[in-house]
Amino acid sequence: MTAATGFKRLGIAVAVVVVACFAALGAMALLISVDTVRDTTKAEIRNVTGLDLVLRGDVAVSLFPTGSISFANVTLGPDLKPVLAADRLTARLRFFPLFAGRIEIADVSLVRPRINVTFDRNGHSNWAALIDTLARALGPKANRPVDAASFNEIRITEGSITVDDAARGIFETLRNVELALAWPSISKSFAATGRFVWHDEPIDSSITLSDFAAALAGDRSGLKLRLTGAPVKLAFEGNWSSRPTLKVEGTLAADALSLRDTLRWAGLKPLSGGGFGRFALKAKTNVSGGTIALSTVNVELDGNVAEGVLTFATDGRQTLQGTLAADELNLTPYISTVRLLTNNDRDWNRVPLAIDGLTGVDLDLRLSAAKITLARAKLGRTAIAANLRGGRLNVTIGESQAFGGILKGSVALASSDAGAEFKSQLQFTDVDLENCLGEMFQFRKIEGRGDIAVAIDATGNSVLALTRTLNGTTTLTGRQGSLVGWNVEQLLRRLERRPLSGAGDFRNGRTPFEKLTIDLKIAEGIANVETVSLEGSKVRLGLAGTASIPARDFDLRGVAALAAAGPADAPPAFELPFVVQGPWDDPMLLPDTQALISRSPVASPLLNAVRSRNTRDTVRSAIERLTGGAVSPPAGAPTPAPKP
Repeated sequence: MTAATGFKRLGIAVAVVVVACFAALGAMALLISVDTVRDTTKAEIRNVTGLDLVLRGDVAVSLFPTGSISFANVTLGPDLKPVLAADRLTARLRFFPLFAGRIEIADVSLVRPRINVTFDRNGHSNWAALIDTLARALGPKANRPVDAASFNEIRITEGSITVDDAARGIFETLRNVELALAWPSISKSFAATGRFVWHDEPIDSSITLSDFAAALAGDRSGLKLRLTGAPVKLAFEGNWSSRPTLKVEGTLAADALSLRDTLRWAGLKPLSGGGFGRFALKAKTNVSGGTIALSTVNVELDGNVAEGVLTFATDGRQTLQGTLAADELNLTPYISTVRLLTNNDRDWNRVPLAIDGLTGVDLDLRLSAAKITLARAKLGRTAIAANLRGGRLNVTIGESQAFGGILKGSVALASSDAGAEFKSQLQFTDVDLENCLGEMFQFRKIEGRGDIAVAIDATGNSVLALTRTLNGTTTLTGRQGSLVGWNVEQLLRRLERRPLSGAGDFRNGRTPFEKLTIDLKIAEGIANVETVSLEGSKVRLGLAGTASIPARDFDLRGVAALAAAGPADAPPAFELPFVVQGPWDDPMLLPDTQALISRSPVASPLLNAVRSRNTRDTVRSAIERLTGGAVSPPAGAPTPAPKP
């Protein structure tokens, strides 16, 4: 017999076997009734899950060429409010047991299932009774035959999961749920992998329980969770139990390209302004009841890295508490959208303020850093406490190495009917005045070191509106510095020698001082200058008047004096009244012209002559002789009598 003949006979034998198998299956399809397949399938599902499905639709059985049974309109739970309802349940039957006339399920699939999870006011779930039944069916004391075969996979296609917790105000729906559940028919573990859509974002997910029966009973079980999507990537590995209360322990890791987008996706409203971009977190996690405690936290946000502890409470109002420490922080992104001045840096910004995101979550955070960058300001070691409660944000600066000195105080911000409510109390000690005033108040006309105390409050829907309602007090004490843009000494000495020589250009110089004292009282945007006193080795100066904060201009009057040589209480060598008027950026210092004329050796006699009647008549007579005509008297003056 040749090899070809052998292969031919082998092929015939295989074909005969295949035909015989199909014939046997065909015969089984005729011998096994639909009722038998249906009842056996229901019994096995109940045996594996402990749950009784309610069949409300038609039943379709197919045993040839493959075995399967399909139930339409399947529900689980009460008739009026089923916990699960599916358009169709299909059980695929194992191939070889059919030859022996046995019905064994290989896997089960649910098409368009609708799973409802609700919690009452006491936190009890509508799944509680069913989970207890499932736990008993899978537990070590389950009354199941040892050699009983069971299916080990359940697939969910085009499903939805609705969670309704009225006590916490939660109502969420997961759509387009596609899951494959690895059922613990052989091992104790349970796994579910697949994807779902939440808030219009697809999320790939996987969950693994090392002891499914223990987890259902509320006992300790290993837990692995992975969620991956565009808004966030999250991973957890640890243990969990739910008896007597929920408790989770393990390691949590999360990251997102934009924390602001993640918060919006999760249904939370982020704070206004900029920042809240790239985010990453890793921490040991302990969940007990409604509190999530994170220890050994390593968090990164917008390039800032900090370590510490965080606690998030979900019972009642959501509250985030924690303490974080960092080597260096850049807070510029969070104030990048807030501009005090317009593009020309001369007018206050009129753009409406966006004060939102202050409600929904309470915050109690303590933060410390060795270095802080805030726009162009560089701060040293700083300790801050931020408290957000009831829509009001309070930031307390315990101590900050700022502007070469020390900064302490508080800033409060809240929404109001007028737009925003702002309040601040700040104390600057031994700071660089030019840097501090320039960065904090956009005023760069004073150099030196000194102390500043500010207590102000305002309301409005823009920076300009806030300046119009500004109230409070400000005090400044400077030492060993100078006024920038005014050379008062040069002006006084020039006018002392030649009172009528003109002021000239003195606005590019400086006026040194040894001590500077400023006291302001602010009411409705107008700063009333109660005290301005400058004392220098060569110049003394005093001012009074007002400054308009909305208009950013001065209207001040004062007296400048050249210090005399000799005792400190000696009369000044030269004294001149003056006014300061104009914008903050480029004010004009104008001397009193009448005082200058009175000091001029040329103009003073003329001024006295104008004031004297006899001298006035003499001058008039001389003018008449020179001009050959009479000079008309001023309006209202008596007409002189004609000469004989």
